[in-house]
Amino acid sequence: MASVAPLESTDADAVDEGEENDAGDGITVEHGRDPGWLQDYIERPIEAAIRRLWNFTIEGVEKVPREGPVLFTPNHLSFIDSAFVMALAPRRTLAVGKGEYMDSWKTRYFFPAMGMVPIDRSGGEAAVETLNRVAAWLRMGHAFLIYPEGTRSRDGFLHRGRTGAVRLALQTGAKIVPVGLIGTDRIQPIDTVRPHFGLACTVRFGDPIDAVRRSGGEDNRRILRSLTDELMFEISELSEQDYSDTYGDEDPESLSV
Repeated sequence: MASVAPLESTDADAVDEGEENDAGDGITVEHGRDPGWLQDYIERPIEAAIRRLWNFTIEGVEKVPREGPVLFTPNHLSFIDSAFVMALAPRRTLAVGKGEYMDSWKTRYFFPAMGMVPIDRSGGEAAVETLNRVAAWLRMGHAFLIYPEGTRSRDGFLHRGRTGAVRLALQTGAKIVPVGLIGTDRIQPIDTVRPHFGLACTVRFGDPIDAVRRSGGEDNRRILRSLTDELMFEISELSEQDYSDTYGDEDPESLSV
């Protein structure tokens, strides 16, 4: 699971811009199997292995709904974030990954079997179609991981959230579970290939947010922004990060004038 990599920005942007469109065929991988099917067989050995390799503190896992659609929404500091959340969450969980992984025989079967949903990073209709299929997967009562920041933080701050996660929750009725990760940036710093073993890491699952109930049935830009800001506050509390009201892929200097 450590190899399942998230898409860094197109996922959130695509949902922001996408139309509400159901994809009736859902998501499948080779031989018609569901993505993530391999987690059912090797998740426990992988969880046991990572617990031996790193010093974990895990909090709030009892708050995660065991049934119904769930969106895990962590802060994003490291390539290894997805692996940790997917291994330690009490649900089979999928995450969006780079479509280029499907071009190599080394990854085209294993990554989807472990929970990666490939997406075309050219954006536009291809990305929207993938997110519509993710919405269909959520409506079936499953769990998905999406990073509200849209990209890894390079300065250690928690950045302004994209509204895609909230939009997905409003469309599907999924509960949003904020997740705070502490220490993954030391375990595998950005632009490094191999993680450092034996270090401490904290994974905190927060109280689920019922976006449908909180929105009062409304779905507009004001509601999306308000609920997303609320979500980012919860993630900031869990991750103990300072908040920056800029998107992670923006240069704060360019916004100061």
